[in-house]
Amino acid sequence: MRSRLKQKAKQLSGRSQLPVRIARQEDGKFQVEGLDTWYAHWRDPYHLMLTVPWWGFIAIVSVAYLALNAIFAVLYLLGGDCLTGARPGSFEDAFFFSVQTLGSIGYGVISPKTPYANVMVTLEAITSLLVIAVVTGLSFARFSKPSARIMFSQYAVIAPMNGVPTLMFRMANQRRNQILEAQLRVYLFRNEMTAEGEQIYRIHTLDLLRDRSPGFSISWTAYSPITPTHPLYGCTAEDLVRDHVQMIVSLSGLDETVAYTVTTRYAYGAEKILFDHRFIDVVRREPNGDRYFDRTYFHHVEPIVPSPFQKTTPLGE
Repeated sequence: MRSRLKQKAKQLSGRSQLPVRIARQEDGKFQVEGLDTWYAHWRDPYHLMLTVPWWGFIAIVSVAYLALNAIFAVLYLLGGDCLTGARPGSFEDAFFFSVQTLGSIGYGVISPKTPYANVMVTLEAITSLLVIAVVTGLSFARFSKPSARIMFSQYAVIAPMNGVPTLMFRMANQRRNQILEAQLRVYLFRNEMTAEGEQIYRIHTLDLLRDRSPGFSISWTAYSPITPTHPLYGCTAEDLVRDHVQMIVSLSGLDETVAYTVTTRYAYGAEKILFDHRFIDVVRREPNGDRYFDRTYFHHVEPIVPSPFQKTTPLGE
């Protein structure tokens, strides 16, 4: 008994020893190989049907539909001459009779004439109800899946604001609607060494000047002052690259149009966090008080000259 348990444990451990690659991208971000890819769900059919592209969804449904009709066509042929109006032994006639039965079309040209054929028609009618219900449910789930069309700036910048070095990035709502009670969370990942000499990849939650908005409709710039308690305090650009720093932004809120909670996220690698830069203003103000939001320069940044702190100067010093 004990030897069996050891053998089972060895088998399980062998399965779990497959390494998962966490690749570092050119922009400094880390990506788990196979994460959020539809083909990674091949063992989970439901998630596969929800994540596969629409062309793949249609292809899978079409192939399954043709295969199901082919199976029933073979079953009809196994019953011999059981269909009125069909040529004996004709797979073509049996196949298209199956299509008509599965789709509840019923032209009346071909019909069952034996008890065996009637049983097959009954089974195919039940199968048709189940297939239509499943495909309809999957299609509705794909259409109704809430999504947020939020555009994040390609870069995050570190620039002074009110005399304090501040980490900034901005977002824009690409839909002309409101995201009510929008909530923003920012996390900083970095390599750190414990007092015992163990290296860990630690997650810090960054404090923001404003992490909530009653209505996010156009744009939102997030500010995180780099105070002495900030994880980036005293860091240089080289430190960010060396410690494999990555910033994850998570935004959630209630979509006013569909009344669903939507969530989106974005990641900034170390190379996408720029020191001594600021965003180009995308809001134009008119003398009469009107304001215009122009996304043309949404991702554009410009260097600050003269630089308030050099890239090699620790922040806050």
